Amino acid sequence: MRGNIKNILFSVLVFTIFGLNAQAQIERVEPPFWWAGMEKSEIQILFYGKNIADYQVSLQEEIPVTSITKTENPNYIFVNVETKGVAPGTLHFDFQQKNGKNFTREYQLKERRKNSATREGYNSSDVIYLLMPDRFANGNPDNDSVDGLTDKLNRKEKGGRHGGDIQGIIDHLDYLENLGVTAVWSTPLLEDNDPRYSYHTYAQSDVYKIDPRFGSNEDYKELASELHKRDMKLVMDYVTNHWGREHWMIKDLPIYDWINQFPGYAQSNYRMETQFDPHRSHRDHKYCVEGWFVRTMPDLNQENPLVLNYLIQNAIWWIEYANLDGFRVDTYSYNDKEGIAKWTKTIMEEYPNFNIVGEVWLHDQAQIAYWQKDSKIGAIQNYNTYLPSVMDFTLHNAVEEMFAENGGWGSGMNKAYDNFVNDFLYPNPDNLLVFMENHDTRRFNEIYDQNIEDYKLALTLIATTRGIPQLYYGSEIGMRGNKDKGDGDIRRDFPGGWAKDEVNAFDPSERTAQQQEFYNFTSKILNWRKSSEVVHKGTLTQFIPENNVYVYFRSLNDKKVMVVLNNSEENQTLNLERFAEELQQNTSGKEILSEKQVNLTGELHIDAKTPMIIELNK
Repeated sequence: MRGNIKNILFSVLVFTIFGLNAQAQIERVEPPFWWAGMEKSEIQILFYGKNIADYQVSLQEEIPVTSITKTENPNYIFVNVETKGVAPGTLHFDFQQKNGKNFTREYQLKERRKNSATREGYNSSDVIYLLMPDRFANGNPDNDSVDGLTDKLNRKEKGGRHGGDIQGIIDHLDYLENLGVTAVWSTPLLEDNDPRYSYHTYAQSDVYKIDPRFGSNEDYKELASELHKRDMKLVMDYVTNHWGREHWMIKDLPIYDWINQFPGYAQSNYRMETQFDPHRSHRDHKYCVEGWFVRTMPDLNQENPLVLNYLIQNAIWWIEYANLDGFRVDTYSYNDKEGIAKWTKTIMEEYPNFNIVGEVWLHDQAQIAYWQKDSKIGAIQNYNTYLPSVMDFTLHNAVEEMFAENGGWGSGMNKAYDNFVNDFLYPNPDNLLVFMENHDTRRFNEIYDQNIEDYKLALTLIATTRGIPQLYYGSEIGMRGNKDKGDGDIRRDFPGGWAKDEVNAFDPSERTAQQQEFYNFTSKILNWRKSSEVVHKGTLTQFIPENNVYVYFRSLNDKKVMVVLNNSEENQTLNLERFAEELQQNTSGKEILSEKQVNLTGELHIDAKTPMIIELNK
């Protein structure tokens, strides 16, 4: 009897050891879980581990396994499972070998949030605040440097990690709410294990994991929750075009063409025009779409269905997991055209009211409009991106120049007018992202030497024209930075985000007089905009600028706002008869910035370098 017990115990021990060894062979499962009741009900689960392809995979549950894909790399298995009609619960995957080293891996199908599919994305009623988390505020100094991640805290280096994190954002949400912001777009927060310059996090090394130097996945969920408590939204910066060279899959490619290879590295020519140029050479197009953005960012091959499906699932996973309200997609127009269109279409089918804005950094409205959903320009080539929003880079280009120019046929405020003339090219100009600057461009307050008059004119334009206004962190306190000195200089630390900062610009009592003047104007106009439905949804009627004075109206039903931007160095007097078609029977209005009543009969006097926002009296 004792001998039998010993044999039984030995068998159990051997089975346990083999079972643990087999379990240990699975190092990663992605997506780590999914949800029941999704529009995308067929889920492709990646199992990764040493020689995992030696196993046969089956499901214990009577649920269809639609396909199993094994690649040239034996460390991967891709298992497709149809979950339509399957209730939330646990699935059991059996892994079997001929030698009997078998084991079971559990997989969770979670229950979705109520109304998850009908979530409302950001829109023209919002003001988006773009921040770089590493440079905004350090809420948790304990995670400034993390074991296993190479790039350590070095605040003295402009290109180093400075320690800002998710907790720092959460700690200052009241500041953003009081400023008048309704949505937060953070540059990427996913893990980036590049040895240097990893603070921007566009060279990601794990796309299912928040970089521990920013916090945890749970911290990211908390950020979304805290924003939603304030009726604010969270926009994720998503990267489809490339990963970092330290990404775990780049180090052990599932298949050779998971990334674009020449073989190995070749630099992109950055000529996005080749995406639609009817006269392009094959070589030029190849080097735009397949070339790497930089040497440290291998270019993903969205033509490979495994890659594309991985990116689709990862994007949907983050929307559902973190309860996101939108995406901004980096380098959108560098992707494989057909692949990125399918990626976008699948997400929008899952979340019809979601919003996605693509970075299409071109300098011609027709070329930018090509990338917006249902573009007639794209239709010429039978192409539709399904992308709801694009970034208005031509307006940004004009903003960089026009406030320093005298009025002329193509200068000064005529650059604004000319920009909006071409709105007929866009399927939906109200869903364009409008901005003065962002994390890649020159700082507005550097260009204009912190001139508050120019800032007021520019912000008034951005806040009252069609589209979705975006503010870059620190603009509201006059922050500057010289791009000629490198990107680190246009991404300076927000003063007061670190415990030992000399000035805390989050605190009104510590702001300089100049910072306070910038803040007061920004807060006033953005908080007014929150409740101005006519600016959110109204039609835009513009008048040709005269004497460097630009006048336009926003109209919605019986509501009307008149905006006057005097970019002249002299006081101006406007003959209001010129605007009779919009003023109609309105003889007065309230000027929002000065809070004074304005007579709208005869003439209107406006000071030099001054904006006016006039709500017309009914």
